[in-house]
Amino acid sequence: IRSWESARKDILRHLKEDAQAVATTMVDYYALPYGWPGRAEAPNQASTVLKAEYVENAHAEDIAAGLTPRFDSRRFVPYVIMHEFEGLLFSNPARFAEAVGKSELVQAFSSIRAQFQSPEDINDSDDTAPSRRILKIFPGYEKPLSGTLAVIAIGLDGIRDQCPHFNDWLNRLEALPAVPG
Repeated sequence: IRSWESARKDILRHLKEDAQAVATTMVDYYALPYGWPGRAEAPNQASTVLKAEYVENAHAEDIAAGLTPRFDSRRFVPYVIMHEFEGLLFSNPARFAEAVGKSELVQAFSSIRAQFQSPEDINDSDDTAPSRRILKIFPGYEKPLSGTLAVIAIGLDGIRDQCPHFNDWLNRLEALPAVPG
């Protein structure tokens, strides 16, 4: 992950270049450096969603501080995924396993999913991050291919149904006013 300074510069540049542009992020909390706003304090929050929201609010405040008053700071909609992208794949273990051609892994994926209230909560340590859990039972997992196939098979509605924080992010984006065109 790039530094916050680099990401901040890009976000501010896009927002300032186009008065109708909206910028968003999708960054993994799991690998987010402590130098990003709110990251060092986030572990003090009570739940995974509160951790993500704490970091998102810190990002939004930092971007708003970089905009002059003529810019609408609501055009930046940060999203921090808990704990990493692979957590979303546990929204539907059967479709995940079928999408990657490994139907024999349905039970293993389902067992992991059953341990948590939401796929967004899957993580305990560096050894049990969602991607590492997947790799332990499916060594051939490759994020670009396997992850894409799984997301397509599960579908956006399936992920939204199981991942409330992800759903909230999409709801915020969908609630933005339409750009006249």
